[in-house]
Amino acid sequence: MIQKRMKDFFQNNRLFMKMFLVMVISIITVSVLITFSTIRMSNNLFMETFSITNTKVLNQIKQQFESYSYSVAYTTMNVQDNGTIKRLLNKEDLNSLEEYKTYYAITEQMERIYSDSPDQTNMIVLGKNGRLFNMRYNYWPVTADELLHHPITDRLNEKPNQILYQYIPSSDITHGRNMIVASKALTERSTGDVYGYVFIPIHERDVQAIYEGFTNDGNSVVIMNGDGDVVSSNQKQWIGERAPNLLAAASREASGPVKYEDVTALDKEYMMMAESLPALDMYIVNLIDQEVVIDNLIDTKELVLISVGIVILAVGVVFIISRRMTQSLSRLVGQISNMAKHDFRKPVDESGGYEARELGAAFNYMLNELQDHVDILLKTQRQARKSELEALQHQINPHFLYNTLTSVKFMVKDGKKEAAFDTIDALIPLLQNALGNVDETITVEQEAANIDHYILINQMRYGDRIKVSTLISPDCLHYHLPKLVIQPFLENAFFHAFTEKKRGYIQILIAQRENRLVCEVVDTGDGMRVDTFNEKKEKRNLFSGIGIRNVHDRIQLLFGEEYGVEISSELKKGTKVKIILPLIEENPKNRTISKDNTNLGKS
Repeated sequence: MIQKRMKDFFQNNRLFMKMFLVMVISIITVSVLITFSTIRMSNNLFMETFSITNTKVLNQIKQQFESYSYSVAYTTMNVQDNGTIKRLLNKEDLNSLEEYKTYYAITEQMERIYSDSPDQTNMIVLGKNGRLFNMRYNYWPVTADELLHHPITDRLNEKPNQILYQYIPSSDITHGRNMIVASKALTERSTGDVYGYVFIPIHERDVQAIYEGFTNDGNSVVIMNGDGDVVSSNQKQWIGERAPNLLAAASREASGPVKYEDVTALDKEYMMMAESLPALDMYIVNLIDQEVVIDNLIDTKELVLISVGIVILAVGVVFIISRRMTQSLSRLVGQISNMAKHDFRKPVDESGGYEARELGAAFNYMLNELQDHVDILLKTQRQARKSELEALQHQINPHFLYNTLTSVKFMVKDGKKEAAFDTIDALIPLLQNALGNVDETITVEQEAANIDHYILINQMRYGDRIKVSTLISPDCLHYHLPKLVIQPFLENAFFHAFTEKKRGYIQILIAQRENRLVCEVVDTGDGMRVDTFNEKKEKRNLFSGIGIRNVHDRIQLLFGEEYGVEISSELKKGTKVKIILPLIEENPKNRTISKDNTNLGKS
């Protein structure tokens, strides 16, 4: 019941609903666009300000790392140039007293050098002879054997003249801590032979302290090495991850002036700024999560609530105004709709506003005039339909008669009087069938007899060089079809299909297929180029006979566009004509389409 009332309401107030929806959509669209524009302008303003600030921040972080790199370089140079350390790392087979003196001497030298080392770091000196001196053992309690056989030492042997900054992820050797180790091989200046190594390790948490004060929610810093590994970040879950996309973008950005670039990395989209640390073979990357930053900058919920409030207020005002304007018009529309369903002659009430009254009066006047014309129009349509069918029929009959009489003329001329008589005897029933009411139909059985007469007439002239076979399904004999729908195609097969070929076959098939009566005329003649048959503007006929197009037009005029003639042909192989008709059964009063309620009675 409720659904029916709602349905009736919408049907009776369609005009109001259309106006109302247009206004509502317009108001909502304007509100959304204003909100979007506000957010976008705030975003652009913020990003411009943020860009300037973060550029300065990146430069400060870069300066601190460069200062750290300078300190590391200075420390490694002092160790390399220290003769005491070099001499003690090259000695072999020391007794316990010498061992103690050696340890004391190196410790004294390292303390002097270590005073110039970066804060929050450690220094380890390792000789190839296995002697290890660790300034802050608690900072990294590593053994000489572990370092000598670790990959970071192998890389030092490969590049003995470079200071390498190597990342060691959390493992047993680091006791569960992520570390960055600045290292340098100690070499003989004359020979280049490696006699020891110096390591300056720093915990990742100590690296993070350099930039931690510049980060917050949505504004992250990533330190990554030249292999794309994240060695430090304020986002703990990123440390140790490999991000090749971020490395490619960072190397691209670092090669030019500092600017923002959109990048997809670490499973999310960010705006990125990057600076290169060539001395450390690292990159400082600033990643900004716009969603988080904008959420903190703009109260989206408040903006949405304000927009919704404005929309509700505007919709209420529009509802009241448009309802008053459309109520009388909606009532008039409802009367017209009911009139079309029930009584077309009943006038509408001329009430409501000025516009509704004027429309009602004009509609009633038009209705009265329309009633006077309906009867005249129906009569005219019936006469026009019958006249058109008769015109089409008159185009077919003379054409066939002309061809037949021409054949008889040649027979008489050739002295074939008996053949001419037989031809005329076959022609008489064909003319009797052709003449008469254009609306009449004949059975398939009668059409089969007419086809036999027609074949006889043509074979009298052509002899047996064109053989004809007829195959008619017995269950179709009682169905009806319009007069002369098969004969024009059979005529064209005889007269035009065998111009180049002198012999061939024509086959006629009539059967029921998918609730349709299908008649086919197939020949093995010359074939032809088939133009688009259903093209309404095409004035030329597919064959030389004038009746072919008329048959198609006649069938569609009688039964509709789903029926008609289909032609397919291939040069030098033949032509196939398919005529599609409804299943028509005759009864005492009128003709009906089988298995259908469509009336095919005379107009």
